Amino acid sequence: MIEIPIYNQAGQEIEKFQLDETKLGTEVNLAILKQALVMYHTNKRQGTVRTLARGEVAGSTRKIYRQKGTGNARMGSIRQPVRVGGGHAKQKRPKDWRLAMPKKMRLVAKNSALLAKIQKNDIRVVDEIKLEQPKTKLVVQMFKALGIDRSCLVALPVADKILERSSRNVQKAVVTTVAQLNAWDILRTKTLLTTKAGLQQMIA
Repeated sequence: MIEIPIYNQAGQEIEKFQLDETKLGTEVNLAILKQALVMYHTNKRQGTVRTLARGEVAGSTRKIYRQKGTGNARMGSIRQPVRVGGGHAKQKRPKDWRLAMPKKMRLVAKNSALLAKIQKNDIRVVDEIKLEQPKTKLVVQMFKALGIDRSCLVALPVADKILERSSRNVQKAVVTTVAQLNAWDILRTKTLLTTKAGLQQMIA
């Protein structure tokens, strides 16, 4: 069993959460975790690049000057790749770079990422996050009380519009829901902040 401290918004520890680590796997599966990160990173690639071949650029196909007798090097049309404004010799075409993983493997990767955060003590759990009004100052004060001084991912059981608005101007702070979490989201920030209900939802 792993004991995870539960704090209030003021940074005071109020209880301990008993976590059975077997629900997340006995150890961090580095192989699947790397495969998942490569997939998420690759899927951000658009692949919409396109360049023109020599047959697609505008211009005449007439030979610029005769083959022999001018003293110049041989030259074809103005569309050839060696000339400014000519087509590309090895043109690029749109390509779908997307990769895929089975649903169960993505779940294993997410659980491994969560287990890694817990083992490195890079997770903060609060009993609840409740803001009276959308103010950046309130979020900054909460982060400071919880010892969060670098990038942070806030994962909530349900969407909270007030917290989202309050976090917009906080540098390197991302707000999402537990249902949308994946291995990439968990590992791309230093600290994972969630509520007790959110943690229970993650390991369910």
